[in-house]
Amino acid sequence: MKAAVVTAAGQLPVFAEFEKPVAAAGQQIVHVAASALSQLTRAKAAGTHYSSHGVFPFVAGVDGVGRLENGQRVYFFAPQAPFGAMGEYSVVDAAQCVPVPDELDDVTAAAAAIPGMSCWAALVERAGFVKGETVLVNGATGASGRLAVQIARYLGAGKIIATGRNPAALGWLQSAGADVVIPLDQAEDTLSAALVPHLAAGVDVVLDYLWGPSARTLLVSAAKHLPEGQQMRFVQIGSISGAEISLPAAVLRATAINLMGSGIGSVPLPRLLHVVGQVLQAVIPAGLEVKTQAVPLAQLADHWGAADSQLRTVFTME
Repeated sequence: MKAAVVTAAGQLPVFAEFEKPVAAAGQQIVHVAASALSQLTRAKAAGTHYSSHGVFPFVAGVDGVGRLENGQRVYFFAPQAPFGAMGEYSVVDAAQCVPVPDELDDVTAAAAAIPGMSCWAALVERAGFVKGETVLVNGATGASGRLAVQIARYLGAGKIIATGRNPAALGWLQSAGADVVIPLDQAEDTLSAALVPHLAAGVDVVLDYLWGPSARTLLVSAAKHLPEGQQMRFVQIGSISGAEISLPAAVLRATAINLMGSGIGSVPLPRLLHVVGQVLQAVIPAGLEVKTQAVPLAQLADHWGAADSQLRTVFTME
């Protein structure tokens, strides 16, 4: 079969032949239709993600949409190594397949699954979000953050604050449900000043897609200005702006900030798959918008390295 094959650490996947998978007991063969190029997929292919296995060669792709041998259309996650999702066929444990609503197309389902799951799981599974609470999305102008704003609104957030660097995307977020938008391309002291009135009014949940300097500014400012006794659940999801920060210990003593993460390992896989099912069911009734570009897998080399945080590339097995 044709697939996106990773042959060695640090090497980009290539469009090449790979053996067709054979299902063992409890597994399903999936005839793949679409697989999204996510940050997780890139990191695992490069061997830099904490869940990478380091065995070569393998097929790239952590998830996708396709049909089982009985014709059922499903979303599937974490195929059995060395078979990833970016091939004509993949193999996955039967429990890791989620039905896709008939009215939802393959490309949109593949594009929405991981970013939708990342924020839904962070809000509900980790933060214990309650309808009416105030949510701040740090790094809301990327594909995942944009979806986080929409899902927070769908789940009933009382107030949504969005930060980001892309002015056009910040403007769009206001029409998509954000009550307040705060640009991140400003000095630390002015960013802190912009955050202060909203922190002083109370922020219940932070979804952080960036880490790095903006997360530090947000945490330090929150420690100084949150209402006394206000519990702010800070959920770390992505680290595009930096893998580490230097955080004063007093930040975690000065107020009731609960610092936690959300991702593979911090949320059990069955719960993550349950969340994906909720996301897929919500896409159409909630009007969730995910900007996508569908690309034949044969054009892998032209699109793998073209990162666009506003657009979700989805490879199709044409």
